[in-house]
Amino acid sequence: MGSWNTNRQEVIVMAEAFTAGVKMGGLTSDTEIRLLLCYLVKTAGPVTRETLEGALLQEQLVNYFEFADALSELQRQGLICAGDKGFTVTPKGATVAEELAYDLPRSVRESAILAVIRLQSWAHRAAENHAQVLHDDGGYRVVCSIRDEGQPESFRLELAMPDNLTAEEVKNRFIARGSQIYNTLLECLTQPLSDAERPPEAVL
Repeated sequence: MGSWNTNRQEVIVMAEAFTAGVKMGGLTSDTEIRLLLCYLVKTAGPVTRETLEGALLQEQLVNYFEFADALSELQRQGLICAGDKGFTVTPKGATVAEELAYDLPRSVRESAILAVIRLQSWAHRAAENHAQVLHDDGGYRVVCSIRDEGQPESFRLELAMPDNLTAEEVKNRFIARGSQIYNTLLECLTQPLSDAERPPEAVL
């Protein structure tokens, strides 16, 4: 009897491990998770593992361990393949996604694809509007720059910040609004000065 109870408890613990972090309405079936991943790669590919993982775990749609197993299984079955820019769907995987993915709950499909698109959009902005927080003896600094892929920097700005929290907030705002900040600053710096703003002739 004691052995049966121990085995039952182990099964319960394992079940909880593979459903931990999944909200009500999320997916716990390995088949459904594979279908969702196949659908996401087909719809938003190429897409990185980090983006898929971040989107699905953020939305609490799947458990991490189930996600990892499902992604490996899709590769093994030849439904998706990995490339330099992330996963893409194969013709076999596209057929599966087209025929079966719409059996998944619509709410799950929509929240998952929106989360993926948001992360992809953020990654794209972060690649163009680059910002990083540096910490040294002088305190915290945010180094901001704008550059197109494969091109040198077209803009660079370094700001001193009072603490790490403020520095991280400034970093995220520059990633989100870097182009707007650059255009606003450029406009201010290139507009003609008014008579009141001009330096006295004595300092020219």
